[in-house]
Amino acid sequence: MLTIPQILALGPVMPVIVIDDSDRAVPLAEALLEGGIRTIEITLRTPAAMDAISAVAGHCPDITIGAGTVNRAELAHQARDAGAAFAVSPGTTQDVISGCRAAGLPLLPGAATVSEMMALQDEGFSAVKFFPANASGGTAFIKALASPLPGVTVCPTGGITQDTAPDWLALSNVPCVGGSWVASQAAIADGDFDGIASRARAAAAL
Repeated sequence: MLTIPQILALGPVMPVIVIDDSDRAVPLAEALLEGGIRTIEITLRTPAAMDAISAVAGHCPDITIGAGTVNRAELAHQARDAGAAFAVSPGTTQDVISGCRAAGLPLLPGAATVSEMMALQDEGFSAVKFFPANASGGTAFIKALASPLPGVTVCPTGGITQDTAPDWLALSNVPCVGGSWVASQAAIADGDFDGIASRARAAAAL
């Protein structure tokens, strides 16, 4: 089982996926793999999400799947059973931490403040999801954390684009960014897998 730091090292961009039709999950994953993407976050925001995780886990073993928007303990167990390799939370509660630990599912916990990150360090986490990244202080905030929180690496998500991703990735404490621009909800619904593969190539090359 990969650890969260190992997962964040799989590539500079982790696409954040909102999918409405699980039948599109495998073609989507194949397009992302074609472009060089090796890890994705499928958010649990739609009724199709768990089936999409199962489909990708069953057909595309080369892509590491995270279940996003894990905000309750029971979702960790459901995501693990569906085939997710890790969980991502928008913020972090003790219930979510306990649920992921009980499910044996590595967690990328969400945090937006210094105090939240310090509390997560106390819980044994060395990597956090910084969300919502732009609204919570942007690159200047994360750059300022490198000295006081040297043991914390950050995966910023929220408002990041192909154009702004390099600014984040230039920071010493940012190994990976999350973003929806590679495979937007509309592009998936439209079946624009060629466009997704092309954006994946550009993202993987950052």
